[in-house]
Amino acid sequence: MSEPVFRSGFACFVGRPNAGKSTLTNALVGEKVAITSSKPQTTRHAIRGLVHRPDAQLVLIDTPGLHRPRNTLGARLNDLVRTTWAEVDTVAMCLPADQKVGPGDKFLMKELAALRSKPVLGVVTKTDLVGPDQLGEYLMSVQVAGEQVGLEWREIVPVSAVKNQQVDLLADLLVATLPEGPTMYPEGQLTDEPEEILVAEIIREAALEGVRDELPHSLAVVVDEMVPREDRPADRPLIDVRVNVFVERDSQKGIIIGKKGSRLKEIGQSSRVQIEKILGTPVYLDLHVKVAKDWQRDPKQLRKLGF
Repeated sequence: MSEPVFRSGFACFVGRPNAGKSTLTNALVGEKVAITSSKPQTTRHAIRGLVHRPDAQLVLIDTPGLHRPRNTLGARLNDLVRTTWAEVDTVAMCLPADQKVGPGDKFLMKELAALRSKPVLGVVTKTDLVGPDQLGEYLMSVQVAGEQVGLEWREIVPVSAVKNQQVDLLADLLVATLPEGPTMYPEGQLTDEPEEILVAEIIREAALEGVRDELPHSLAVVVDEMVPREDRPADRPLIDVRVNVFVERDSQKGIIIGKKGSRLKEIGQSSRVQIEKILGTPVYLDLHVKVAKDWQRDPKQLRKLGF
């Protein structure tokens, strides 16, 4: 009897904005590692989520949505996506079942068709939003669109991350494409993102809730410092988390702060619970809203904000 093969490697989810990549990443990991929102272009970093199995360790990379860039930030996010898929073992393209295969999808398929040495899976997401007939037609349209640009799908699999339908099957299909290899991360670790990045993302997700369409793109969050409070006893630790929320205009600053600070208070309260869960310690969250004029178009400010 030969010993069972252990596989380990990297797979990335790509697709246009709001295709369900982050929700699917969280479903596969089993915990929330990527923020989600109904607003397009929520993801701005390549977030790694770790899937531990007896037969494999799968490192999932959730990437920003590939889109027609309108500014320097958009161009940099697109570059990040292309750099990521060049470095992974497997690429999975997410396509939402409740929308038609559009020009943006076909453009991406054409780029992926050039990855001759790399398996590419088609992952049809949000299947809980359509009926069986519509799903069947959509799966066929994905197959045909790929053929038209010379993309040979390794598999096309329909999934619903929200209903947890066929998520395990997708994990099996992704693992089957990985090379043999040892574990790369300790058992139980869910992501290798720095705590500062996770904290900033949680606050940005809270700030995105209920804001107008033009504001999400203008929001950036940077953790200034996270330090244990010195005068606390060992059995009652407290971490001071000081955070700057950046917007592009004074009018947007007012929206985030809200009347008499009510909106900023809501953001702090809702995000602090998740931050304490991540850090395992009570925190004092100190939020400040600042204006960085037109930061999405300014290379110098983009560097300062971590892009």
